[in-house]
Parts: sequence; C-alpha cells; structure tokens
Amino acid sequence: MPKELRKRGKKRKKSQQEDSPAEKVEEHEEPSEGPSWIISARQPEDLNPEVPFGYVDPDIKAYFRTVDDQLRVWQGEEHTQNENVDLDPNEAKRLFFIAALNEMSGKEKQLATDPECSVVLERVLYSMDDFVRRVFIDSLCGSFEVLLKHRFASHVCQTFFSVAVDTVCRETRGIVAEVPESSDRGELRTLTQLIVDICDEIRPSFTSLIMDPFASHVLRSLLLLLFPIALSGDPIPQKFVRSKKSMAWKAKQGAMKSVFSDEKGKGSETQSVTVPSQFRDSAVRFMRDTREQLSANEIRALAANKVASPVLQLLLEIEAEVGEEASPDSLMDRVLVGMVTSSQIAADTLPEPSDFLVTLLRDPTSSHLLETLVSRCPDHVFAQLWSTYFQGKLQRLALHPVANFVVSKAVERLDSNQLKDALGELSSSWNKAIQSSRTGVLRSLIDRSKVLGCHEKDVCEAVFTGFGLVVPETRAKLVPCVLVLKSLKEYEALPSAGDESQEVNGSKKSHRKKDPPNPREPTVQGALVLQSLLKLPEPHCLTVVDSIASLTVQDLLTLSHNATSSRVLDAILESPTVPFKSKRRLVMSMIGHYHELVDDRIGSRVGDRFWAFADPYLREKIVRSIIPQEQSLAASYYGKFFARNLNIHLLKRRPDEWRQLQSNSKATAKAEIAEQTGAPAPTSSQSPSVTSLPAVDKEASSPTRRSRKKRDLPADEIDVLFDTAFGTKIKKAAVGQKPVAQDKQVPTDLQIQDVLEAVRAAPSGDDGHPAKRRKR
Repeated sequence: MPKELRKRGKKRKKSQQEDSPAEKVEEHEEPSEGPSWIISARQPEDLNPEVPFGYVDPDIKAYFRTVDDQLRVWQGEEHTQNENVDLDPNEAKRLFFIAALNEMSGKEKQLATDPECSVVLERVLYSMDDFVRRVFIDSLCGSFEVLLKHRFASHVCQTFFSVAVDTVCRETRGIVAEVPESSDRGELRTLTQLIVDICDEIRPSFTSLIMDPFASHVLRSLLLLLFPIALSGDPIPQKFVRSKKSMAWKAKQGAMKSVFSDEKGKGSETQSVTVPSQFRDSAVRFMRDTREQLSANEIRALAANKVASPVLQLLLEIEAEVGEEASPDSLMDRVLVGMVTSSQIAADTLPEPSDFLVTLLRDPTSSHLLETLVSRCPDHVFAQLWSTYFQGKLQRLALHPVANFVVSKAVERLDSNQLKDALGELSSSWNKAIQSSRTGVLRSLIDRSKVLGCHEKDVCEAVFTGFGLVVPETRAKLVPCVLVLKSLKEYEALPSAGDESQEVNGSKKSHRKKDPPNPREPTVQGALVLQSLLKLPEPHCLTVVDSIASLTVQDLLTLSHNATSSRVLDAILESPTVPFKSKRRLVMSMIGHYHELVDDRIGSRVGDRFWAFADPYLREKIVRSIIPQEQSLAASYYGKFFARNLNIHLLKRRPDEWRQLQSNSKATAKAEIAEQTGAPAPTSSQSPSVTSLPAVDKEASSPTRRSRKKRDLPADEIDVLFDTAFGTKIKKAAVGQKPVAQDKQVPTDLQIQDVLEAVRAAPSGDDGHPAKRRKR
C-alpha cells in the first residue's frame, strides 16, 4: 500500500489537554436562605476608572465635534453690530445652543469624563446663563469625589468654578434667575447653595484630594471662589490656578468666551468680587480640617510636594486673613518648625536654623511657599526669620537662582535699620548681580527705600556701583547701560548698530536657523530698575531723566520703538515725583520727529501718551510740525490713527475753534482722571494747559465771528424775533464735539405769538416738483 501523505513540519506531541475532552465547569450558586425561587443578584464588575460613568455613544461624539467646530468659529470672531435692527444677531446662536443643551441633558457625567467631549463642555460653560449653570452643576452633584480625581472631568470642574464667579456675584446682589414651573421635577437650588453642598460633599476626603495630581488644581479654583485673596483691582494670581503646562495647552484651544454679543462686557462685573458669608465659612472649615487631621510632619511634607504646595499656600493665605496665623500649632507654625510658638515664649532668643527651611529656601517648588510665609507671618516672627536665615548670608542668597526671589519678597518688609544693614552687606556684590541678570533684590531695595522715605542716596549709589558709573560725568550713560544690563566698559565695547548690521549682511548665515541675539536689545529687568528709580523723590529721580535728555533724537526714537524700553518713557510721564518741566522737555524734544515716532506699532502708542500729556499750546506746536508730513503720515499704517486725533484740517481753516476744542478735551480728560482718583477737578485757573493760552474772547472763538463795528450796530428786529421763537440753530463744530441746541424761549407778546403761528402754518411752496423759471 502507498504511504500516507504527511504534512511538513516538526513532529510534536499531543498535549494532555487535547487528549482529554474538555471538561465543562459549571458554577452552581450556593443555596441561600429562604425560598428557592429567590436568586441573589450578581456582584457588579469593577468599574473602569477611565470611564466611571460609561462610554459616550459614537454618534453623540460626532455631533459634539460639530458643536465644537461651530463654537470655535463664533468664539474666534469679533462681535459686530448688525445693521438690521429687526434681526437678533444671537437668535441663530441661541437656537443652536439650545439644541446642544438638549442633547447634553442626562449625559453630563459621561461627557465630562470623555477625552474629546470634556473640552467641548469647557467651551460651552462660558456661554451658559445662570439657570443653565445651576442645572448643569446640579446634575453632577453626588459624584464630585470621582470627578475631581478624573483626568478630564477635573478640568471641566475647574472651568466651571472659574466661570461661576459671575453668577455667584449676581446672586449675592439678589439677582437670581427664574426657574420655570414644572410639576415633575423638584426644587432647583441656587448656585450659592449648590457650591456649599459641594464643599460638604468633598469635605471628608479633602486632605486626600490635596495630594491627588488631578484634584489639586480644582481645589485651588474652589478655594479662590470661596475666599478671594486677590487684592482690589489685581487679577487672581495664575500660579494658584494653573501650571505652565496647563496654560500652554489651554492657549492652543483658542479663545474661550461667550458666543453671545450682548454679553461682551460681562467680565467687568468680576472686578470687585463679592461672595456670601457661607463661602468664607466653608473655606475656613477646609483650613481647620487640614490642621486637625494632619500632623506637623505631614504638613511639612505637603510643603515640599509639587502637587500639594500651591493648595497649602492658599490655606496659609486664608489662615492669615482670618487672623489665626499667630496662634500656636497653626499651619504657619508647623511649616516654620515651631518658630511662631518660640517667638511668643522667648522673643529675644533666636532659634537654631532648621535644615527644612534652608531646603525650602533653595527649592524651586517650595520657595513659592516660603515667599507666602515671609510676606504673611507676624512682625515678631519675621524679625527672627530675617535674623536667622537671611542676615549675614545675603551675598550668597541674592545671587542664587531660586533664593533671590525669596530675598526680594523679604526686603519688602524691612525697616530702616535692616535696610541700611542689607545695603552695606550687599555693597560688594552688585557687579556680580548685574552680570548674572539677577536684579530682583536691587529693585526691591529701591522700592522699599521709596516707601520708607530713607536711604535713597545709598540705593542710587548701589546702582552706580553695579554698572560702573562711579564718576558723575559718566552717569549720562545710565539709561543705555541699565537697559542692556551691562557695565560701562562692557557697553562701550559692544558693536554699534551700524557695525552689527554690516556684519549680519556680510556673513554667510545660510546654515543658521536663527539670528544671533542683539547685544543692545533692552531687557525687562533693566527697564524695571529704571521705572523704580523714577519713583524716587527729587533729586534722585533726575539722574534717569537727565540721562534720557542727553540721548540723541535717533536713540530716543529707538527707545520709543521698542516694547520694553518704551515703558521707561511712560514711567516718566506717570511718575508724580518727576518735575513738570522735565516731562514737558521730553515731549518738546520730539517736535519735528513725530512723524517718525508714530510710524511704528509701539511708537504710535508712545505718541498718543505724549499727545495726552501736552497742553493746547504744545499740541499746536506738534501739529504745525507735522503739517509738512501730513500726506506721508496719512499713508502710514500706524500713523494714520495718530493723525486722526490731530484735526489738522480744522487747525488750518479755523484755528481758534481748534484751540477751544483742545482746551475742552484737556479739561474733560483731567476731570475724568480726578473722578477716578477721587481728587477735585482742577479749575481753568489751576490748569497749566489753560494758563499757557492767551485770553480768547468768547465771541471771537465762535465760528460766527463778527467784526467790532457789526457788534456795535443794533440787532435786526426780524432776527431777534425768529431767534427768540425758534432758538439758535444747531452748530456742528469740529470732530468730537456734540451739537448743542439752546433752549427755546417762548415770547411773551400774544400778538407776536399769533404772527409766528401764522408763519408756521404757511405752506413752504415745495410740492416736490422743480419750480418753473419765469421768462422775462
């Protein structure tokens, strides 16, 4: 018989499982007590932590992608006023938004935990009204502990707490959105009550949420909502809200704002945040629970943790606002290793330096916490803190890349004697600080001397020593040297702008991706030092003013066209200590070059500041110097906006009216500034802008100027009659003046009134057809 065909391959043995038939294992449920027909429910499987509330349907995902695309388009465009008043520009947006909200109803938790739809929810939150926000957050109540720990839902909660400030402020003022009556649903709580209930919900697990990488940033936003720590007029510090990585990701998502044009100015309501007393009580309870549930070592562990340290900063701020930071065993006392308690027991005895605080001083994460401690601790504690950890070590700490920020914050609380000792200790290290571009301590010393009103000369000498300007004749180079943070020798060794441009044009840079940095580029640190010097009283601030006055016009134009150095010119005009003559001299030094100044994006803003400062007499000189360059200025992309404010054509035709217009605008601007600052508005006799003008007759300044002979003649009876009946005509003067109509006077003579009524009732003779010309 022929051999049986065999398949190729290595011969393998049969496993034991293949030889033996598969045995079916049936799980029999154990009999339970009670009747046999009762079957116990199966235990639910473990939930997926990534989708704790289930997956979102793919069709719904696709729908919300279209919602996201449409909202991006609407949020990216600027709101423009529609010419057709009958049509509501928000009607189409409102219908689209209502459809998206209806589709979202009942799926809020699933959408919040989805990686794609969570971003759409954040975008939608900005356009919700007060009632919809209450409905949305009410649907999430009961699951906030899970949502805060979720990677994507935590960002939705954080965005909601950020936008909820507007609604809370309105509810605090008694403006509560009306709820439509419905019998099938229960009562809808106000947003204030909802947030208080959310605090009660997460309160048992608050200390564990502090260490969670996703829940930590949500707790920061919640604490800022409950207890606003921002100073009046200052925005909420971003370091408490988002990290740099989160802010960069948020910027890539585009503008997030309300899509409805009628809510364009809604953000101005949050400038003065007013929260109810229940919010502050909830924040204080969070702070006290942390103090009671965690030990001193656990609190110090939070201080060194990158995730929990910002939350601990907020808790320390709340503790200081309440006034409990000076009590023994407080959060501040635990972080400072018992320094608060020891200062109360033995105020004259300095404690031994702690290795923990020394580590905080040089740690990039914990140094922010130490800045909060230095600025918020009691005075007697700060005195011991300064003597123990700063005094005698300032030369090393001021040059440290991290510790110099803490030293700058500590300098803001020094008294006169401590300031003098600090200046003496740092006198030999200013040159190294300038070379390493660490000028924060120097700027803080300048600001502190201005606040205390002492040691201004010593501070200026420190600046001169650091930049090598010991000789008084060399101090004319103060502004150029400070802006580039170079000593006088290093600045003079730099190549000039012309030599540098020739090098760049002559060298072959085809293989280079980026141009080399400009060594003469102004720095932010140097501009801040100059601005602080300009706040010092006279004559210390005149060193900077004289240095700017010694610059050539071309150098002054270069400073004005740079975004960093132009702030120094703004500080000269804003500083109350700089003399008025110096400010006026700066504005007059640019006459003849204003067309070059405003032909730039930054320079046009500087030109507007100079124009706002100038009095009417100086404004006329500026405009007459620009008249030869009127055509080129009108063709400039940036200069044309500056030219519109000058009213050059009005000055050419009616100069008296132009002068009166400038006087009125200057007086109006001063009145607005006085109203904002609370100071009395200056009168015409007090204003330098008005006194610099020659006396102008009221009748001579009017457009209908008459000669002296005509004014002496008796008025015509017919003109007087019609002027008293109809009032003077409306006069449209220059741009910016509103037409003003005088009050109508009713004649007293009844016969004259009858004549006037007959004149009004007479036909005008204009029947819509052109009048035929009579032939002679």
